[in-house]
Amino acid sequence: MRSSSYSGTSPRTLRAAVVLALAVGAVTAAPAAHAGTAAPVPAAKPYMGWSSWSMQSSKYPGLNPDGDYSYLTEANVGRQTDALAAKLKKYGYEYVNIDAGWWRDNNWKPGYDQYGRQKADPKRFPSGMKAVADRIHAKGLKAGIYLPAGLEKEAYGDGGTPILDADGCTTADIVYPDLRTTNGWDSSYKLDFSRPCAQKYIDSQARSIADWGYDFLKLDGVGPGSGKSGDQYDNVADVAAWNKAIAATGRPVHLELSWSLDIGHAVDWKKYSNGWRIDTDVECYCNTLVSWENSVDDRWDDAPGWTKHAGPGGWNDLDSLDVGNGPMDGLTRAERQSYVTLWAIAKSPLYTGDDLTRLDDYGLELLTNREVIAVDQDGTPPARPVTPSDPRQVWAAKNPDGTRTVALFNLADAPAAVTADFSSLGFTGRAAVRDLWRHEDLGTYKNRITEALPAHGSRLFTVTPHGTALTATPYEAESTANTLAGNASVADCPACSGGKKVGNLYLGGRLRFNDIVVDRPGTYLVRVAYVSGDARSVDISANSGAATRHRFPSTGDWGTVETVSVPVTLKAGANTLTFDSSGPGYAPDIDRIDIPKSPR
Repeated sequence: MRSSSYSGTSPRTLRAAVVLALAVGAVTAAPAAHAGTAAPVPAAKPYMGWSSWSMQSSKYPGLNPDGDYSYLTEANVGRQTDALAAKLKKYGYEYVNIDAGWWRDNNWKPGYDQYGRQKADPKRFPSGMKAVADRIHAKGLKAGIYLPAGLEKEAYGDGGTPILDADGCTTADIVYPDLRTTNGWDSSYKLDFSRPCAQKYIDSQARSIADWGYDFLKLDGVGPGSGKSGDQYDNVADVAAWNKAIAATGRPVHLELSWSLDIGHAVDWKKYSNGWRIDTDVECYCNTLVSWENSVDDRWDDAPGWTKHAGPGGWNDLDSLDVGNGPMDGLTRAERQSYVTLWAIAKSPLYTGDDLTRLDDYGLELLTNREVIAVDQDGTPPARPVTPSDPRQVWAAKNPDGTRTVALFNLADAPAAVTADFSSLGFTGRAAVRDLWRHEDLGTYKNRITEALPAHGSRLFTVTPHGTALTATPYEAESTANTLAGNASVADCPACSGGKKVGNLYLGGRLRFNDIVVDRPGTYLVRVAYVSGDARSVDISANSGAATRHRFPSTGDWGTVETVSVPVTLKAGANTLTFDSSGPGYAPDIDRIDIPKSPR
């Protein structure tokens, strides 16, 4: 299965722990700043660093010579620490994150202390976890560590294991009497936080991590999400307990959650943590670290719905960035660049799972491009698609200084030209364009940028408008001048421009806008405001012309309106524009359309 996984019973079921990188902040505020100085913002920007998981989970020849996940050793972490300090630290990479298995031997047998807390496997980490963190800190870096949600089954013992600093509490007093399981692999018993002893156990785990000097914790298998749903797998209380326990230690520790978290609990993840995985594992669990088709390409579909949830204090985590090792990564050069481009504009943490001791020249170039890193690290909201989620896509974000960050993607399997129309960016006329990958000012463009891209290729620009704000004529979907057919109906929508929308577009349900008047014939870039809790497709046609099917990216929930721009050919005078759900599945709900004053 393609999911971040770690297993408490077998290394074969271990599936993904996103590196628990240590980020620029803590779950809760650090100790008070000196009078007159502002306290640092926790996770003010996405963290950057390295994670062990991609290499320890790969079948690439030579990485795990002593069996599955055997790469994870103190010696290997030390080598990566040295390489990170030498090659990437000056670019902002600072976390060294140790993933699943640090307390398990090569047969996956765990080790615990007398209080049921994980302790380092003496063969993997002979110096112990504190010494490893000290070595990382000596390089001016931060140390990250990993744990699964819940009480691991093996730590339960016979139920009589005492809990540290909790008089009378044992492992039997922190879980449900029926020993119900939890987390993404059912490898732990679910903690019952109605029993005070449960918080004491989390407090003891947090205390050990803080005493060892760790700056980052990846809590994995968290639900709802991680492939599971329902009360048994609801770990919101666990995350809240970790937040509280970390604060009590007095040590700033970044708390990162994994994996594929339920967006319906985004408010909880933001309240209690500094970052959350939005998707399955990026690793392919094959003879390379990743592959394009395994799940790298899934992120273009899955990231848009989470866009509004990211910002200072907590960021959407797209998983490891494995672009530095050439053949070991399993990607083309074009795919490697697109991979970094999406991570940067999505404001994902930038942590690589590559072997930093053998970065190739192109990989080093990708990971150390200061202009691209600056896009990721500027602390502003992520970009999102301004076109439908078709094979050729444009993503953009408006920056505080009025410039736009614009990415062009060709996700098709063959070369294709991709165009960013300035009207989709909110203005018309001229704009200065800078290529961020090439560090090159390209000059002034009028109305659009078009680039020929290879299969799975991309470009990344800063666009500085010198034109005028876009003017357009709005047409509300719920207008009585329109025609509804099939199941289509008007519904309330507080976030919509007119307070209403047209929904129930399924099984042939249609919305037809009537009397759309333009002065000149041509192709107009129509901006469509819509609501869609998941990605949905719709057929769009003008007048009696053929329909074009477009896939609209998720808006994240059914109370958020987003826009995309679609090209439509109109004649001079009155036109009709139809949104038809005749294809399989539901179409998005439509709020309104905006017709520009002139064609492209």
